[in-house]
Amino acid sequence: MRKSRIFLYVFLLIILLGVLYFWIGKPSDKQASSIVSNSQVIDEAFQLIKKEAVFSKKDNIIVEGAIRGMAEALEDPHSTYLTKEEALAHEASLAEERVGIGVEITLSGGKFIVVSPLKDSPAFKAGLKPQDEIVRVNGERLDGKTMAELVKMLSGEKGTSLKMTVYRSSEERHVELHMKRETIAMHTVTSEVYEADDFSIGIVTISLFGEKTGEEWLKQTKALVDRGIDGLLIDVRGNPGGYLYSVSSVIGTLLENGKTFAYMQDAKGVLEMLNTESKEKPYLKKIPVVLLQNGGSASASEVLAGALKDNKRAMIIGETSYGKGTVQETHPLSNGGKLKISTHKWLTPKQEWIHSKGIEADLKIEQDELYTMDVKYLHGEFRVGDYGEEIKYVQNVLAALGYNIVRKDGYYDEDTTDAVDKYRQERSLSPKKEIDDALFQSLSKTIVEYKARKENDKQLQMGISYLVHEMKK
Repeated sequence: MRKSRIFLYVFLLIILLGVLYFWIGKPSDKQASSIVSNSQVIDEAFQLIKKEAVFSKKDNIIVEGAIRGMAEALEDPHSTYLTKEEALAHEASLAEERVGIGVEITLSGGKFIVVSPLKDSPAFKAGLKPQDEIVRVNGERLDGKTMAELVKMLSGEKGTSLKMTVYRSSEERHVELHMKRETIAMHTVTSEVYEADDFSIGIVTISLFGEKTGEEWLKQTKALVDRGIDGLLIDVRGNPGGYLYSVSSVIGTLLENGKTFAYMQDAKGVLEMLNTESKEKPYLKKIPVVLLQNGGSASASEVLAGALKDNKRAMIIGETSYGKGTVQETHPLSNGGKLKISTHKWLTPKQEWIHSKGIEADLKIEQDELYTMDVKYLHGEFRVGDYGEEIKYVQNVLAALGYNIVRKDGYYDEDTTDAVDKYRQERSLSPKKEIDDALFQSLSKTIVEYKARKENDKQLQMGISYLVHEMKK
């Protein structure tokens, strides 16, 4: 009997301790809401910020900041946290098509300037013109807006209407345009035939390696072969990279089946050989090839260059490439965002890691000064004695055009006045010694037209000359 009482007392004590733990030991709802991780120090920081910070933020904003900070702590510029909106925008940039109005925009001097509307796009049909300044979208002014905010304003569902107000400085007036968002096909591969010394050279430009780049490449190059090209020039200058499977599709048409085009190395140092696997007939395998690259050719573009160079399949012409030798994987998070982290190194067929070094061109060719200049869409009026970055830009352009410019530091001196006056006369602009919108627009047009002429592209001309030399053998 005594033994059964002891068991009863023990049982009651266990129940009592359980109740006490539930009411005393269990964290309160308020405490539990402050637990955001399994790391004590992170939770401490979170609670302190919520309790003490003058500029407090919503919980999700603070958590996203912590995730972004962890990615930044890797000291890898290619590992990053993407919010839900940023992740969607990143995916759209590599997609085959997207809904929008079809326009390229640049942010210059705090103003959103139209570079060019895509042909036959809603923007093009509505009458949007290069160098128009976008000032309002659906009645909302753009003062203080970021490019990301403007892109969001221009985006929307297919068939929805959009009203845009632009300032057209060439006509000194505001213009209101109406358009409807449509599905815009995003082509990443373009081609043309260039005739040189009785030879036909196919020029294929790949802007990035997106979802359908491999399919576009097959379509474009097969059409070139059907036209009877004698040589092939591939242009990946300014190509930032993209999907590895897309570049492998391109490489597969240029190398024999089973050829190693790269290696993947994981965090433990384990190497995986990547070989070509193509079901296509070898319709490009015997055509002489040149690859054009520059400092803006990165990632997947460098995989292509490394594969062709190490397999002695193409002559690389231009400049040393960017030097991105890592591969990223993007992992979805429960808040809708994504964490993009570098998980592998990629190596060339000769097992060289080109990270931060790039791939050197076989023939190094530098473009002239005017060809490398960025087109800037500036506004304002400046005269002798003024100083500014806008004046410096004008001085550099005029000097590259061959005008007598002594100072290129942004100070508007007499030499600049004489050069501006002479340029105006030669371009049939109104006789003024001031820098104004008309001069800015004329300079932008001059640079664009200069770059559009193939004879001014030294790297392209060297590539063509090399192919002609090879085809004459």
